[in-house]
Amino acid sequence: METMTFPRYSPDDIIIYLRSHVLAGAEARNLVKGDVFGSAKLDVLHMIYMRILQKVYGIRLEHFYMMPVRVDIMYPQIFEGFLPVCNLYIHMERLLPVCRINDFQIADVLNPKTKRTARFLSGILNFVNFRELRREVYLELQLNYKSAMEKHQQLETANREAVVKLEKLNTVPVEHQAEVKQLTDNIRELEQLLRQEYRRKQTALQEVISQKKSDIAESTRKLNELKVIMATLKEEQEQLKSKIVESPEELKNYKELMKETVKKLKKSKQEVIEKYESYRDLVEVLPSCQLEVQLYQKKMERQGANVERLASVLSEVRNLEDQLESAQIELKKGKTDEMSLKRLVTAKHEKLSTAEIRIKKKREDVEQYKQTVFEYCNRVQEKRGAVYDKVTAIHKEIQQTRFKIQQLNENAEKEEMKAKEIYLNLKAALDKHLDSLIKTAKSYAASNEETIAELKKGLLRVQTPGSSS
Repeated sequence: METMTFPRYSPDDIIIYLRSHVLAGAEARNLVKGDVFGSAKLDVLHMIYMRILQKVYGIRLEHFYMMPVRVDIMYPQIFEGFLPVCNLYIHMERLLPVCRINDFQIADVLNPKTKRTARFLSGILNFVNFRELRREVYLELQLNYKSAMEKHQQLETANREAVVKLEKLNTVPVEHQAEVKQLTDNIRELEQLLRQEYRRKQTALQEVISQKKSDIAESTRKLNELKVIMATLKEEQEQLKSKIVESPEELKNYKELMKETVKKLKKSKQEVIEKYESYRDLVEVLPSCQLEVQLYQKKMERQGANVERLASVLSEVRNLEDQLESAQIELKKGKTDEMSLKRLVTAKHEKLSTAEIRIKKKREDVEQYKQTVFEYCNRVQEKRGAVYDKVTAIHKEIQQTRFKIQQLNENAEKEEMKAKEIYLNLKAALDKHLDSLIKTAKSYAASNEETIAELKKGLLRVQTPGSSS
């Protein structure tokens, strides 16, 4: 269990987080580090656990002091002091496995240790922080789902209205169908005829205009040539005037030549005038042709207006179709978003159902555990009298044995005194015996020395006669 899935917070960080996110008012201001860690105050620690349970599960304060309804208890007064602690332990045992803590015990509520309390609070605060983050995401998803559903409904209504409008535009009333069909056929025929007539007349007019332009260009070219010739003739005339007196024959020849040229010029002038009159006739005929062309143009403009009206109707129909397609695309997108949101919601519901199943199983286990605890308490209460009788009997036996032990101690002291007296008597006797033994040993040693001396003297006596001999 030492490798957890949550970070370990320091006591200072835990106190700061509790002040800012869990507690409020005077509870947050009066909370200090010594109330939770070290020599922890049980009422403060229980209050922190209760506030966390209120924040996570929404448990009200009075629920901690309520007796379980489904359990039959003969003497509920016995559990009045222990009931808040028991309910707190039950709810904490339900919360902490969600926080990846599975070794919470009743001793952690009654006699908390600093390291275990820090680990439990680290896991709980990590879960509370994760819950707040996920809650924001869940609320955002819920709002997006609601807005998507509203947009989906709006798009569906707009789609239905567009479909109705499109049907109205596409459907022609029965009484006007024949007339509309006849008008469309007439319009097509008139368009074809007008196009053909307009093209034919336009080509003819273009040919006539091109011909007239070419004739006018030719006549202007000839006129320019004539002007040039007239200018040259005037110059020659001026020159000839100065030569009239000198050569009359040349003047005569020159006059004849000039007469011939004048005739030629008159002839060409006559031709130009005839062409001009023919051109004038053509120009006089041109306004009537222009009027006819204008009539055809007006008819074409009316046909163009009808075509534009038809095109506007078709464009409106296309716009409506585009709007319908965009609405359908948005509807599909909304449906996909709805499906994804539904899948998310179903996944959340599945997780919620699994969590509820686990919680239900946990509750059943807790209820079963409570039942066993209450049964055990009842059995303990039943066995309490028998145990008390046994304890009193054992206490009496202990007193009797203590009395016997005291008597035995007194007898042992008496025996010890007797043993001491015997020991002293034996010691005195042994001392006397030792003294007698020492005296006998000394006397025996003295007698031995005397006998040894006598034996030495006898040996010396024996040795002296042998040496003399």
